[in-house]
Amino acid sequence: MTATLLVDAVVFDFGGVYTPSPFDAMITLGARLGIEPSEAMAHVFGPYDRDTDHPWHQAERGELDLSATRDAILASAQAEGLDIDLYDVFGMMSGGGEVRPAMVERTRELRVEGYRTALITNNVAELRDFWRPLLPLDELFDVVIDSSEVGMRKPDPRIFEMALTQLGGIDPTRSVFLDDYPGNITAAEALGMRGVLVEAVFDDAIRQLDAILGARTP
Repeated sequence: MTATLLVDAVVFDFGGVYTPSPFDAMITLGARLGIEPSEAMAHVFGPYDRDTDHPWHQAERGELDLSATRDAILASAQAEGLDIDLYDVFGMMSGGGEVRPAMVERTRELRVEGYRTALITNNVAELRDFWRPLLPLDELFDVVIDSSEVGMRKPDPRIFEMALTQLGGIDPTRSVFLDDYPGNITAAEALGMRGVLVEAVFDDAIRQLDAILGARTP
């Protein structure tokens, strides 16, 4: 009897998967300000496991431009005696334009192997010209979804549903999602997707993905 793949599609995050995680900068920022990284995270990126009206969330949904986002984050931080300039935070993010070749190559192989692939990135419109040229998007993905273009951001379940629909109506239980933020993994898994958390040693995530894809049913 012919074996059948349990997975039809693999969906990827961008930052933290193909590049070093932008959240690593919160360690540097926290040390500079004398606060915990979690507090720095709350000021800059808000409660990232929820979809709220935090200025960064608004920017990722395309509702607020980057300059206004910077001003709002600065004002909120200053109210608590902190000086947080979003543009300085961007400078703390490790890697710059560094891309992980092994993750790129594994994605390319997935398409050759017959899997459908998608990218879902929480991003802001002003950074589009920076991140998009870092990957050969047309070679790697059948679907690319930028939160600032569609007005939705992870962990909103609708953005995962949009990706699976655009991939051809993939059943969530027959898909895998890779992301560097645990809250986004939790949201995807709530829909039935298989989640893989990508950490600094990202090769581990590739091995986890391959273990999932290696499962077959008679």
